[in-house]
Amino acid sequence: MPSDTPHSINTSIEELLQRFSSGSLRQRKGLIKTIEDRAEELAGLGPKVLSSFDSGGDEWPAGWILQVLQRHSPEALLNILPSGTLGWFTAPSLVDIDYEPLQKALLCEGFEEADRFTNETLRKLAGPGAESRGYVYFSEVEAMPGLDLVTLDRLWKAYSQGRFGFSIQARLLEGLNGRYDKLWPRIGWKKDGEWTRYPKAFDWSLMAPEGHMPLINQLRGVRLMDALLHHPDLASRC
Repeated sequence: MPSDTPHSINTSIEELLQRFSSGSLRQRKGLIKTIEDRAEELAGLGPKVLSSFDSGGDEWPAGWILQVLQRHSPEALLNILPSGTLGWFTAPSLVDIDYEPLQKALLCEGFEEADRFTNETLRKLAGPGAESRGYVYFSEVEAMPGLDLVTLDRLWKAYSQGRFGFSIQARLLEGLNGRYDKLWPRIGWKKDGEWTRYPKAFDWSLMAPEGHMPLINQLRGVRLMDALLHHPDLASRC
């Protein structure tokens, strides 16, 4: 694959960002290391660093840029993020859920914390019965507000280089002809016929298999996950 690295020294950070925002997936992936190596220049751009991106979307280059700044120049985020928050992406909710804790966890690459927040949110979206029993029935999914499910999915996708989220899992399932028995090993939830042990055996990092997160408990069968992945508002994002 051609590399942009030999030309990066003579290319301005603004031009690299333009390529990053408008390039193909392959081109974007090829620019990741080059741009991170110039994190100091990235920080110097201030709010302009995200001017090419839509905060109402799920463009992972924007989430990745924020993660790079959090790793290398967290103080620069003070000039980029809305005052007093750690959430750049808009995160609407029909039931007044605050998604800033999720954005904070994802920004800081605290994926296990983000996963716990997501599962707690699914119980809230399912209603008081699910909250009191501690889990969601598949029959409760249809009535969940699609706006909130899409917000969850958008944030996971945006902060994972486009690799995690319900819509990613649904796309992988479709590519496997709906075979859940093939999906589990593909996303790292099963190995050698055994379920991956929660939480220590899961990979809570960007190096995890595509579709690895967020987690859905499969010990009671696949009906809950199937209902989620086929929720109309999520299915339209695949």
